[in-house]
Amino acid sequence: MGWPDVAGDTALTIKVPEADPLVRAGFPAHVTVLYPFLHESRIDGRVHHELRALFRSYDAFDLTFAEFARYPGVLYLAPRPAGPIRALTRELTGRWPEAVPYRGLFGEGLDPHLTVANHEGPETWERAYDALETECASALPVTSRIAAVHLIVRDGDRWRDRTAYPLGGVGEVGEAGEVGEQGGGGVRAGVTPGCPPGPRTG
Repeated sequence: MGWPDVAGDTALTIKVPEADPLVRAGFPAHVTVLYPFLHESRIDGRVHHELRALFRSYDAFDLTFAEFARYPGVLYLAPRPAGPIRALTRELTGRWPEAVPYRGLFGEGLDPHLTVANHEGPETWERAYDALETECASALPVTSRIAAVHLIVRDGDRWRDRTAYPLGGVGEVGEAGEVGEQGGGGVRAGVTPGCPPGPRTG
């Protein structure tokens, strides 16, 4: 199923660059905090200020991805603990109730997840993802320090970084979405899809 994305859609996500080599879905490894958020035209200085204050009230945290799970047609990694992500989503939807997770397509939303693959059809996905799990099992667990939440914007047919909001005490983040040396948000250049030979940690 294709998402009903339109230009100007936004989302709030957590980047997990340590998991990029495992992902076959055609986009960087991430966990969605809230999709969609407000339309880009509504995100003014006041909204930025409120988001910055909201995320600063949460401490940075670690996520570990140690096991695969599935939705129909989707292979994903389940983050542990999921509680900090759920808490962020609850606070955001409490402050902006019009931002309904996944546009209400899945009731109250989906459990936090990092999509690994979503390209197989109904006739092939079970077999293909069995093989992919076997191939990538030695790469787990993956651990990442989460230091920022990123605002991304749908620009035509692509998602682009807009702003990264640091979690409590991490430090300032530029408009391009780069986090400083404390990690948890920068995009790594030159990552080649595929499973590394052993465990990776952030």
